[in-house]
Amino acid sequence: MSKIGIFMADGCEEIEGLTVVDVVRRAKMEIVMLSITGKKEVTSSHGVTFLADALAEETGYEDLDGIVLPGGMPGTMHLLENETVNAVIRKFAEEGKMVAAICAAPSVLGAAGLLEGKHATCHPGFEEKLTGATTSEDEVVVDGNIITSRGMGTAIPFAFEIVRYFTDDETVEHVRQGLVYRANEK
Repeated sequence: MSKIGIFMADGCEEIEGLTVVDVVRRAKMEIVMLSITGKKEVTSSHGVTFLADALAEETGYEDLDGIVLPGGMPGTMHLLENETVNAVIRKFAEEGKMVAAICAAPSVLGAAGLLEGKHATCHPGFEEKLTGATTSEDEVVVDGNIITSRGMGTAIPFAFEIVRYFTDDETVEHVRQGLVYRANEK
């Protein structure tokens, strides 16, 4: 079974982070919330406080198959400035493990040089920070082991693509039905 980590920073967008955790767990996959605050308590950009499962600096990353970065401000800046976050995303990308980011957080991948020659998306206004990427306005973009998404309103499709990366369409469909989620139809 796949095991994923998700970095949580003070000032993160809680819906982007906790939606991924919820959907991944509904898919019967393991996901560990990793606080980069130095304590398990994390307070989101909208004042929602929750507890992470572990501290990022005390975690071994060998058994993780992927890592997720939620956006939000100033959470994204905290991710960008964190040595553990940067070391892990670079190592995972180099090893071909999944690296996913939503909203402003794809800018962290851009700063780390992980988007060179990739297709990616992000929150409007952050496109110039996706260094080396061909940008898109799609809700979610999957390019190899890199998954990016636009923001809070795309958190469920983003989470579905993370689940699909490790499982299959059937698992995603099962979770979608349980959520009574219906994608926008044009």
